[in-house]
Amino acid sequence: MHTGRMDTRRITPGSPLEPGEADGLDGAVLTRDLVVDGDRWRKGRRLTRSEIRRLVEHGPDDGDRRPITLLLPGADDLHEDQAARRLANAVAGSGVTLHGPAESRVDLLASHDGVLRVRVGALERVDRLDQVEVFTRLDGQVIQAGDVVASVKVAPHVLPAAVITAAERQAGERGVVRVDGYQRVVVGVVVKEALRAAARERFETTMRLRVEGLGSVVGPIHYVADDVDAVRAALASVVRGPEPARLVLMAGSASTDPLDATFLAIDALGGRVIRQGVPAHPGSMLWMARIGRATVLGLPTCGAYSRATAADLLIPWLLAGAPPTRATIARLGHGGVLTRDQRFRFPAYAQDLEAPEG
Repeated sequence: MHTGRMDTRRITPGSPLEPGEADGLDGAVLTRDLVVDGDRWRKGRRLTRSEIRRLVEHGPDDGDRRPITLLLPGADDLHEDQAARRLANAVAGSGVTLHGPAESRVDLLASHDGVLRVRVGALERVDRLDQVEVFTRLDGQVIQAGDVVASVKVAPHVLPAAVITAAERQAGERGVVRVDGYQRVVVGVVVKEALRAAARERFETTMRLRVEGLGSVVGPIHYVADDVDAVRAALASVVRGPEPARLVLMAGSASTDPLDATFLAIDALGGRVIRQGVPAHPGSMLWMARIGRATVLGLPTCGAYSRATAADLLIPWLLAGAPPTRATIARLGHGGVLTRDQRFRFPAYAQDLEAPEG
């Protein structure tokens, strides 16, 4: 390591070095790909004294005798791989493991299934810094273990350590990306809609796909009449029973009717509606309520259960610990046009559901 800032030196194959000059070039960084004595040396490689001598005495195997630029890091500089490791550690939050570096790139992999969370503001602040690159998948995307959720890369082979220090400061203690794992909970289902046997079987199969595919379990499924007392009794047994549900999927309600039996039953149980309608389509008529510690999510009519909708984004978020608030639902608006080309954002089970057209 040399004192001061990075320096450069050019050497010419076939031109002998001054005595001791190779020692002064120990640790120099190569700036272009070469093949020397049959060995491939990639740009960014840190050269030893003996490699410097080989390069001068033999030159590249292709006979190219053009001068070769070497970078000599200063005391306050970092090699690209050191910088990339520090940058990756700064960016990575919980639920993320690192792989690399390879050519100054480090991949961040999900250590478990869950939902990717990106602090977009922090990401943009880091990426405003020259010479560093951080790129991610979409915030809120459903992720499987082993997926690459982000990568970091350093542009130059050598850069000032102060650049990485600034990136670390912008990333903060929480990092930039994390993967929130699913919580295993009991999910209750209450249906205020008459279903024939075949439709009921299809509905229940779809509900189990949605819930069990995210690591939770479906509790008893209640089919009730369009009656306030009947709905109230079913909801009470689900949220206050021996195994109280933390999430309740409610079907068959008239979402635009404030006097629908479902809403009157929620009110009778001391609950409240948090949000009517979500900023996404299809599934924009979803609604969300709270009864004690339980979240109640109102789904569209049973005829739509075989389709991938906004519910297939919101349910994973809730099971991964997102708070049941208006702020959570508001995040659906960015990317809320859930057309066929957005299918990659859904959980794996949704790949078997009918794709929405728009």
